[in-house]
Amino acid sequence: MAGFVRAKRGSDLLDDRARARLVGADVRRLSSDTSGSEHDGEDDSPCLSELVHGFLEVEADDDPAASRSPADCGSDSDGADSPAGWADAIEGVLEEALAGNADSYRSLLLRHVSRAIEVFACLWSNKPALRRNVMSYLREIGYNAAICKTKWDASGGLTAGNYEFIDVVRSEPSEGSSQLNRYFVDVDFDGHFAIARPAPEYTRLLQRVPRAFVGGIEDLKRVVKAMCDAARRSLKSRGLSLPPWRKNRYMQNKWLAPYRRTTNPSPAGAFAPGAAANSAGAAVKCRSVGFDQSMSGRLFVRTR
Repeated sequence: MAGFVRAKRGSDLLDDRARARLVGADVRRLSSDTSGSEHDGEDDSPCLSELVHGFLEVEADDDPAASRSPADCGSDSDGADSPAGWADAIEGVLEEALAGNADSYRSLLLRHVSRAIEVFACLWSNKPALRRNVMSYLREIGYNAAICKTKWDASGGLTAGNYEFIDVVRSEPSEGSSQLNRYFVDVDFDGHFAIARPAPEYTRLLQRVPRAFVGGIEDLKRVVKAMCDAARRSLKSRGLSLPPWRKNRYMQNKWLAPYRRTTNPSPAGAFAPGAAANSAGAAVKCRSVGFDQSMSGRLFVRTR
């Protein structure tokens, strides 16, 4: 009994907070100190769900321009908040980014891509096969074209994903050295921006987006950001939220995430054996209709 009394007197040397810890009154804070998290146990900090919700709503992209409003796209008036105002501002961005009048190489490449899509129109329902045949078409007429495969992991609210498109690399001489310019080619570009119950303003903007996109990285980024912004405003006007796979950060990753190039004319492992045979047969049929003829005459040009 005497020993018990001495132990109790020893605790009197501790302050109130220390004594409270001995009886477990501050267990939550102690456990947070060993959990490795800065936020657990801090009453004045927002909870994790609030942080995630805020991140998804604001969509704080790495690009500082991602947080700008449509008014930054071409209008600084208050009218940009109205449906007509933001739609007109975004339409101006699209017209400027898609014009490409000063780039003769891009204009020529766009004509050849359009021709290839026309030749292989029978493969429209099989996008992987269509992309491979368009890529092969471009290579046969002299372009340094390849299939690009992007892939990214889930992080910070971003869903993991992967995508395929075509790119064309052009080497240009520049002061004794060569400079590489990369052109992005997507044969089904407008399909990426389809949304549910689009507002009339959004439908008008979507009609401005070409079926096949051909352009450089800056034009691509501007078009994608503008259309994601338009999709968000359109869905908001209908009382809907922008889904994660239509957010700017996710969409940009389709073309700008880490990638690898391949010139393989057939997608490896993308189809079951029967489906692969069918797609190969369709490609041969498309070639017999117009591909061989398009390879002769003045269409065959060297681009490098």
